[in-house]
Amino acid sequence: MDHAINPYFPQLRQIPSSRDLESSPLYRRLRPEIDRVLNTVETGEDPAGRSGPAGSSIRAVAWNIERGLELPGLTRALQEHPSLREADVLLLTELDYGMARTGNLHVPRELARQLGMTYVFAPSYLNLDKGAGLESEVPGENAQALHGNALLSRHPVSEPHALPLPNGKDKLRGKEKRLGCQRAILGLVEHPLGRFRAVSLHLDAHSSQAHRHLQMTLVLDHLQRWHPSLPVLIGGDWNTSTHHARRAVYSILGYARRVLMGIDNVLDNHYPHPQRWFERRLFRELENRGYRYRDLNRMGACTLHYDASNLATNRNMAEWIPNWCFWFIDWALKEHQGRCSMKLDWFAGQGILPDPQSPPRVIGGLEEIFGKLSDHDPILLDFELG
Repeated sequence: MDHAINPYFPQLRQIPSSRDLESSPLYRRLRPEIDRVLNTVETGEDPAGRSGPAGSSIRAVAWNIERGLELPGLTRALQEHPSLREADVLLLTELDYGMARTGNLHVPRELARQLGMTYVFAPSYLNLDKGAGLESEVPGENAQALHGNALLSRHPVSEPHALPLPNGKDKLRGKEKRLGCQRAILGLVEHPLGRFRAVSLHLDAHSSQAHRHLQMTLVLDHLQRWHPSLPVLIGGDWNTSTHHARRAVYSILGYARRVLMGIDNVLDNHYPHPQRWFERRLFRELENRGYRYRDLNRMGACTLHYDASNLATNRNMAEWIPNWCFWFIDWALKEHQGRCSMKLDWFAGQGILPDPQSPPRVIGGLEEIFGKLSDHDPILLDFELG
């Protein structure tokens, strides 16, 4: 994934849209190298890996680790937390490689090395900027400038590959400019209890409910062709915010609609339960294809917690919604101390059963033990191969 494209970033940043990108002589010249980098799937295995004895079930953790900004704390949590440290498989989203905001580290490789795990990493984006909001002000410059998703396992992984998913919005429009698209990471985990397919999946945040449904459909179509007889576990950040966030105006109108529906109603019945109405097509698609999710998740337990006083979050949001919207948000959440929570992170599976002795969990309260780690809580599932 190493490259020498960085000197051309200033020129590429001047291109206003993906349509203009396609007609750019500079991009046509660089495209073979850009495609080579973005289509790379990197794997690595720690020769001193610690697989441990196989229990009666398999433990999976899915976690959006927010780029790996707090890598030392994340590593400690995954090594020391009594539930997280027993994970057989980690389905991780939002990991950097060569970004100034994360010290230009190779986050998935470093995590795998510290944990003694095999890793599969594929970049989703080649970042032409240092990031959004406060990230754009960090010192230094990007090295490889890559950001993507990963699958880590205590057991060997065969047939690793990545599935590109269409963008929900033009990644060259707006202040943060990127080349590429989201990619699902897939591999066959060779677990002592049996072989199964694992998928680390991050659906687009700046997209519509229909687009997230489309991305999920493409993943399920692929799984229908790739070892369809084997059990499969899909996990990650599906961004089931209930909002159409492809453009700022849609987000603003959607938020106004939710205010009219009643703040308490939305906070109690929709943000924790997106499958009930706003995101129902995605979840119906899963069940229509024979996938289970209801008993593989702690239903109603939110995984992202918005705080109107969070400067970093607000600086990021301010790059695509007008400032007056923050007054509207503060007013709407005034009875809730400026906070609201959403369920964005999920598991789904086929040919697997939840361990009846260990219900699915959302692991909250990590900040109190390890300090700030991520804007998402990890989710945990103990499952058996059916």
